Amino acid sequence: MIARHPYAISLFAGGLSATGFAPLNLWPLTILMLALWMAIVMQAKSRKAAFFTGWLFGLGHFVIGLNWIAKAFTFQAAMPEWLGYVAVVLLSLYLAVFPALAALVAFWVGKERPVTFVLALAGMWIITEWLRSWVFSGFIWNPLGVIALPLGQMASLSMFVGSYGLSALLFAGAGGLWLLFQKRWQAAFPLMAIFAGLSLIPHQVKQISPEQPLLTVVQPNIGQQDKWQAGYEQQNLAKLAELTLREDDRPRIIFWPEAAIPDYLETGYPARYYYGRPPEFVRQQLGGLMKPDDVLVLGALKLEFDEAGGRAVGARNSVFAMDAQHELLGRYDKSHLVPYGEYLPMRPLLSALGLSRLAPGDFDFWPGPGARSLDLGQFGKAGLQVCYEIIFSGQVVDPANRPDFIFNPSNDAWFGSWGPPQHLAQARLRAIEEGLPVIRSTPTGISAVIDANGTVRASVAMGQAGRIDSRLPEAKAPTLFARYGNILSLGLALILLLSAIAIRVRGR
Repeated sequence: MIARHPYAISLFAGGLSATGFAPLNLWPLTILMLALWMAIVMQAKSRKAAFFTGWLFGLGHFVIGLNWIAKAFTFQAAMPEWLGYVAVVLLSLYLAVFPALAALVAFWVGKERPVTFVLALAGMWIITEWLRSWVFSGFIWNPLGVIALPLGQMASLSMFVGSYGLSALLFAGAGGLWLLFQKRWQAAFPLMAIFAGLSLIPHQVKQISPEQPLLTVVQPNIGQQDKWQAGYEQQNLAKLAELTLREDDRPRIIFWPEAAIPDYLETGYPARYYYGRPPEFVRQQLGGLMKPDDVLVLGALKLEFDEAGGRAVGARNSVFAMDAQHELLGRYDKSHLVPYGEYLPMRPLLSALGLSRLAPGDFDFWPGPGARSLDLGQFGKAGLQVCYEIIFSGQVVDPANRPDFIFNPSNDAWFGSWGPPQHLAQARLRAIEEGLPVIRSTPTGISAVIDANGTVRASVAMGQAGRIDSRLPEAKAPTLFARYGNILSLGLALILLLSAIAIRVRGR
């Protein structure tokens, strides 16, 4: 069957492999499909066939896993949903090149020996995921290692080898399964034993210290269709206010979502940009929702002006921290912007072709300088990562000014039903890698408090209004990954590839 229809089965296996990601979490099916794909690649007649087999597997994998982008497309560009699915396919046609490269190199190195092939494929998968994180600005949504989160202690290994290294360990499990089917017992049993052992060790959950700061996470359940409509400003603010107000006077950090308010909080803009709501008034209004020692951390926009200062020429997707006395404590500007969402590459050309609706507006968002930490006084230091910035392994913390936690405000309201749980899963991996708790606040879900072990301590489900009152989970000492980043992942890839080559040479 495989020999007669390798390409069709590769496409099918790739699609099924994506069901291991949230919200389905069918990780055993992913492992099985990876093993099936290995068998197909090993039977390829040529390097070209191996490459094409890998490309078809990747195409199925990404089309299914990224289907939520079709929904996002309709909100962003006001275009029909079917055109969003075209965008998903086009993106997947490109992303599938990375699994194809992994298959090509693994076939070239290991076509004569299955064990060599497994090692080479695992090593190359690390490299191709790392490449996917930065080539053409990067899009590393759903690295394979995410499916390890339900597998006992396995996901905790990302604190040593990162999420890309974790992906290779999953390939080792799938490779062990394939070798088992091939009756290569001596090679299969060690791989299967390691995989099973890590999966069965239960995850330990510790109590949060009562000395930790208090926090409130607000999820107002404001849909994307209502977020920017004229006349909804006060209604949306009322939802945020209702969930923020409390009788308790104990100091706490209050977290609001990305772009929580449409108002500008900084002074100094020409009056016409404030639409009759000057920043002093807005900050006073927000301060009225806070107790005397509270700090509010929220998403809002910042404008950039021309040299004359009279015309806005850019904007920044920012996070502001503000105290109850209406003073701004600091600002973080999103660094990793979404192409075709927050800015339009080659805007003059694409606008002339009528494609400006892909990133509507008269100007683009400008990127910030990268990961930064804001000092929140008695509440410690907050690392900031806005929305999908949190998916970039090794890029979420300022190593020179390590924070006590990461705040990840997001707007998942346009991510459909699959995007938000996938986004949450990737935030959990960042918590494990860095040894830091992650706080997420979104308009429609999923908002959550995640401890430094990646465990969700509290959450508000999708499509619900609610708040989380909790203590801030403790940070760990810097993990090995926090110290050295993806050098560890790439080092593991090098070890796997060199081992594969050594076994090949010795076999000859």
